Amino acid sequence: MSAGPGAGEADLGRAVFKRNLNTLYRWYTCGFMAFVMVLAILEQVGLSRQWIGFTFLVTTIGLYAGIGIMSRTNDAAEYYVAGRRVPAFYNGMATGADWMSAASFIGMAGTLYLTGYGGLAFIMGWTGGYCLVALLLAPYLRKFGQFTIPDFLAERFGGNWPRFIGIAAAILCSFTYVVPQMYGVGLITSRLTGVPFELGIFLGLGGILVCSFLGGMRAVTWTQVAQYIVLILAYLIPVVWLAVKQTGIPVPQAVYGLQLAKLTELEKKLSADPREMQVREVFAQRSAALAEKLRDPAMALAADRATAEKRVAELRAVNGAASEIAAAVKVLAALPRDAADAASVWSTAKAAADVKSKPLNGMPAHATPYAGDPNGDAVAQKTYDVSRRNFLALVFCLMVGTAALPHILMRYYTVPSVREARESVSWSLLFIFFLYFTAPALAVLVKFEIFTQVVGTPFDQLPAWVASWTKVDPALLSVTDVNRDGILQLNEISIGADIIVLATPEIGGLPYVISGLVAAGGLAAALSTADGLLLTIANALSHDLYYKMIDPNASTGRRVALSKMLLLMVALAAGYVASQKPADIVFLVSAAFSFAAAAFFPALTLGIFWKRATGIAASLGMVVGLGTTFYYMVITQPWMRGVFGITSPVHLWWDIEPISAGLFGVPMGFTVIVLVSLVTRPPDTKVEQLVKYVRYPNLTADRFR
Repeated sequence: MSAGPGAGEADLGRAVFKRNLNTLYRWYTCGFMAFVMVLAILEQVGLSRQWIGFTFLVTTIGLYAGIGIMSRTNDAAEYYVAGRRVPAFYNGMATGADWMSAASFIGMAGTLYLTGYGGLAFIMGWTGGYCLVALLLAPYLRKFGQFTIPDFLAERFGGNWPRFIGIAAAILCSFTYVVPQMYGVGLITSRLTGVPFELGIFLGLGGILVCSFLGGMRAVTWTQVAQYIVLILAYLIPVVWLAVKQTGIPVPQAVYGLQLAKLTELEKKLSADPREMQVREVFAQRSAALAEKLRDPAMALAADRATAEKRVAELRAVNGAASEIAAAVKVLAALPRDAADAASVWSTAKAAADVKSKPLNGMPAHATPYAGDPNGDAVAQKTYDVSRRNFLALVFCLMVGTAALPHILMRYYTVPSVREARESVSWSLLFIFFLYFTAPALAVLVKFEIFTQVVGTPFDQLPAWVASWTKVDPALLSVTDVNRDGILQLNEISIGADIIVLATPEIGGLPYVISGLVAAGGLAAALSTADGLLLTIANALSHDLYYKMIDPNASTGRRVALSKMLLLMVALAAGYVASQKPADIVFLVSAAFSFAAAAFFPALTLGIFWKRATGIAASLGMVVGLGTTFYYMVITQPWMRGVFGITSPVHLWWDIEPISAGLFGVPMGFTVIVLVSLVTRPPDTKVEQLVKYVRYPNLTADRFR
């Protein structure tokens, strides 16, 4: 049977559309590179760093805003799924940008820097997750042809309960994920412009809203393509430079093993260095002193307060210098309020001192697979087993979570066909590969640079980037001369994972314009993911909750307008939460993956591949899986324990860390769905036919009419 003239015209139209896109983004890429080169020239003739950062911020956000304005729409299909006409190549690029969040761009190399081999769990889990997307979900969801994941759940399982639970789960995991993106926006904006962190969040928020507010998925898609080009250039240029600087070879992935071997020798040298051992001893003494205070916090606090008050009184009695009196008063004011506060503060300080009393600033040797020793004593063997178990648990949670994230799965509704949905996943993997294959090399090259060029440097000769980053946030970077020898030792550095990538150009001695480019790339990564997440939340509320459950007669204009209003409200709420710095980026991101894995993966896969799965079973499975995951986080994760006021001792199930809580929720979800489905009424014939239609590519909808 011939396709007919209509199909031929559609194919021709898509070909012309793609050709125009190729031309547009080719000019965009060349123009952006020319912009960077012009700024580099201006830096050489005297343009200040502040103006370079401000120019990057205004120009890039202006570009994204311009795309958003040009892509504005009130059409439902365009707003929710970009008209289902995004070519596979560009959908793969947009998905790559949607995926390369602040955690991938900013946090992943930093995590590898601090944890070595253990950080590879993130790369393996996130990359493996896309294999699950390609094999189990993307083509089937596209063939189903809905707008959102709750749409699929409602249509496949029937009734409003699966849809409602899907809405709640989508909002929970998306909001948890968007907060660290906002944090990354604030961090980068404050670094680029010098404004306070909290103000930086809301400045970046404007760029997010202009894109997703005006044009929905249509605007977000074309903005994300532009953002991917910025972020991948920003990520690759500094690490290539570092590779050339250290080895003369411009392929960081190729010199990774060589530099890792050198780094291993440096680690052995630093572990045995007498000055490093002296610093570790100081921290060990601090830990012992804090442990003594924690025996009776009330008595220790009273003694500290009496000593501080006596010091202030003595200085005032002898008319001491104003600076000395002010310092003594500051010490008195900084004391904990009461015994409970003292116990909390001292426990945190003791934990930090315990870490810094270990070799290599508490970091594991970079090339060591797991902690402990499988051939050692009982304690070493248990440590090794627990470490390996947590590594595999994290890989599992990230893989399954990747395959179930609503804002990623929504992207495969935007392509014209099932075949292009499969192709999109392949392109996505390629575009993500460029960053993920580079991150381990970046971590090793930066660590080698710090070990050789910063450690052992006199404090008065430290690179300028140390002082500049300390001003941004001392929690991200601080140095203290603990043993008072005037020389910086490794254990005297406190460095956060979130600045490793952003500081790489300065660490490598590159011009500041490259630092601005990297910050712009990190901002692009955070903005692109935030756009997709905020759109997912707004669509869940406006399309799935309001239109599908409350007012099915709502006009297209009202639905889109409501989605825009909700988008604004959710964005402001996420910005406010991020400004409170609730937890570290990596935990929040990983929590979102565990939530998505436990809530959606069992229901989606069984809904596609098992026609016997029932609606009530899917609903209960999502609730139980998500509830189990959330409960485990609440009772084990320090920040969440504080939020819920839990003071009982932490008890880990099979020694699994809270970052991998989805390990318990996913099997619980599968178990509940299977068991409840077997004891409840089977789905009707219509549902069985629908499952066959979705699963088998040669079947058409006409077979079931």
